[in-house]
Amino acid sequence: MTKKLDLYKCEICGNVIEIEHEGADDLVCCGVEMTHLKEFQPNHDNAHFAHIEVLENGDKKISFNHPATFEHHIEFIEAISKDLKYVKRKFLSPEENPEMILKCDCKEGYYIKLYCNKDGVWVSNK
Repeated sequence: MTKKLDLYKCEICGNVIEIEHEGADDLVCCGVEMTHLKEFQPNHDNAHFAHIEVLENGDKKISFNHPATFEHHIEFIEAISKDLKYVKRKFLSPEENPEMILKCDCKEGYYIKLYCNKDGVWVSNK
């Protein structure tokens, strides 16, 4: 069974989908079953680790020490509430600095998920 917010990728055409409603496991694209993308957890020295800075107005600046080239970049960043009710996503262009501003009180807490075009899915603070 699929889980809410899991990512799947078609190894033929490169489509990536995120689950919004849980259901059966058999997701098919281009006539073949899609690959469930495993989530990795980075350590503090990893380029996929989310650095969170609280700004003067209380917003959070989320950034990464990650390459931003066409060959190796973060495709999107998500801030997800721990209760899975709120998701803020920012799509990035290949050479865009990998950061986003989060305007959220997030009393229940949140974690950060990103998708790297070379290294897959990474989750910080889960």
